[in-house]
Amino acid sequence: MQHWRTWHRPLVLFAAAMAVTTVVSGVGLLVDDRVLAGSAIWFKPFKFAASFVMYALALAWMLTLLTRGRRIGWWAGTVVALASFVEMVIIVGQVVRGKRSHFNNATPFDASLFAVMGATIVILWAATLVIAILLLRARIADRASAWAIRSGVFLALAGAAIGFLMTQPSAEQRAAGNLDTADVVGAHAVGVPDGGPSMPLTGWSTTGGDLRIPHFVGMHALQLLPLFLLVLITLAPRFARLRDPRVRLRLVRVASGAYAAVTALVAWQALRGQPLIHPDGATLTAAALVLAATAAGTYGALRVRSGARPSPSATKELTS
Repeated sequence: MQHWRTWHRPLVLFAAAMAVTTVVSGVGLLVDDRVLAGSAIWFKPFKFAASFVMYALALAWMLTLLTRGRRIGWWAGTVVALASFVEMVIIVGQVVRGKRSHFNNATPFDASLFAVMGATIVILWAATLVIAILLLRARIADRASAWAIRSGVFLALAGAAIGFLMTQPSAEQRAAGNLDTADVVGAHAVGVPDGGPSMPLTGWSTTGGDLRIPHFVGMHALQLLPLFLLVLITLAPRFARLRDPRVRLRLVRVASGAYAAVTALVAWQALRGQPLIHPDGATLTAAALVLAATAAGTYGALRVRSGARPSPSATKELTS
């Protein structure tokens, strides 16, 4: 892995700022007993800051792998850092004011802030897409590394895109027919109001669907798929089959397919207004099919012909 000092500087600095924000928000959770929309008021900035730390560091590292368009990549990474910073300033600022940051149309000022947040999200997504395209064109020698990185960033884009669904009026808000004057337009939950009973730590609804689940799962493919490959490389000295780059490539492909299937499954579940922890028969059947396909794919990936010679080399992009 490239030394962290060579990583994209603005994204690294933003990640450092978000690490500090995570700590500050954690203190806020302990000392500030205010509740907003059914959740501790500092919970949203805590979750966003922690997520941004991982997101920014992953992109900062991936930008070191570019072999073409490095300057465009640098500017795209800088745009991601700036757009994300503006979003976090609004989220924290609204917490200080005791107001909702998302879906808030209570006053012209609140509505303007949410509109700015919407613009930053679009800009962030577009800049990440530019980085994804550049990574597609990059010459990454190890095929498993290339697959993990590229599938991770494109799945992250798909997960981020689910966030746009949350900004649309919910079925209940449309039925009320007062979208022009409503204080809140848009929702995380599907089939139930935001702020109801929720899971500990995540805050995801336990009574209805929750679009934050596929949003979260998809976005963190950016870190988890390269991390999966890093685990395979770490285990390679102990397991001969993992020393073969072809086996690692097959396993990464299986993991990417399984991850995409899980993201689609939890999105389908949420859009049907179904809580994650209360799946119906259709969801359980789909989950069983995904599990069976993943198991079969893993078995097939680990099978090697008797004459194949495993390579002792490790992935340069992740370990050098």
